[in-house]
Amino acid sequence: MSTPKKSNRPLRPPTKKKAEPAAGPLRPHGARQPGSVDMPAETARELPQRRGPAAARGAPQEEHEPERLQKVLARLGIGSRREIEEWVVAGRITVNGEPAELGQKIGPGDRVKLNGKLLSVRFTARAPRVLIYHKPEGEIVSREDPEGRPTVFERLPLLRKGRWIAVGRLDFNTSGLLLFTNDGALANRLMHPRYELEREYAVRLLGELTEEQIESLKTGIQLEDGLARFTSLTDQGGEGANHWYKVTLSEGRNREVRRMFEAVGLTVSRLMRVRYGPVTLSSRLKRGMWMEMPEEEVCKLAGVPQPQRQVSARTAEKERQVRLHRTTPRGRA
Repeated sequence: MSTPKKSNRPLRPPTKKKAEPAAGPLRPHGARQPGSVDMPAETARELPQRRGPAAARGAPQEEHEPERLQKVLARLGIGSRREIEEWVVAGRITVNGEPAELGQKIGPGDRVKLNGKLLSVRFTARAPRVLIYHKPEGEIVSREDPEGRPTVFERLPLLRKGRWIAVGRLDFNTSGLLLFTNDGALANRLMHPRYELEREYAVRLLGELTEEQIESLKTGIQLEDGLARFTSLTDQGGEGANHWYKVTLSEGRNREVRRMFEAVGLTVSRLMRVRYGPVTLSSRLKRGMWMEMPEEEVCKLAGVPQPQRQVSARTAEKERQVRLHRTTPRGRA
């Protein structure tokens, strides 16, 4: 029979269990323990009472006032206010299982569905995003085209939530400045006629305007959809048969600039938008390129305060830098 091996480790003295502290005498409710700090009853009542793991993860949620349905959904970027109002009338939107109504207000606890799909509605303040795009000729401002022509949306970055909304349109053969935003309320603000944001175009004509034609274009030309006029028209010179002009107007009807010149007997051979409201097309932004507008400028454009965020100096400097992006249309590489 084998004998157990003898251990070379020294023996340790037995450990003694620590004595449990004796329970002190019961104290009446509200009595102060030795070493504790006195706290007024009013202050104690104001402290948040955390119960359970959910409370331990953070402070109570901030309360929000109910807001109009179309305003909240437009902020999500799923469509403009006008589009959302049409969806409400068509019965495509429900709130808590009931058909939505125009002007209805919703809060954080309401369940909103579009075409039966639950939407993730947010009420926290967040700055919109705006892209500045230099549209080349040969692209259509539409998500789909039956003729299979390239669309401007094929060049834009993908969004996790919402979608890009084009601020106005440019014709297939018109180039220049085109704005996009993920905020329907901002898109409505930039496009609505009551805000009268100026659009400025560089126009090349086959021929030269007379003084009478210039006066007529500035006074007003009667088109099939109403009176149209340029708020300014300046001669930019030219060579041979081509002559350049710079024009501004405060609305954006379909092919309005081209139709106005056609009404006085001249043909537009090239049309380029160079400014939309306070936003000017940068010479650095070449055709087919886009850049994102800095948050500070976006908030000024939208007329909203800039959200306060805690960011490092390095991150703030990075955000201030404007980066240009040249992209290849998706699916057409």
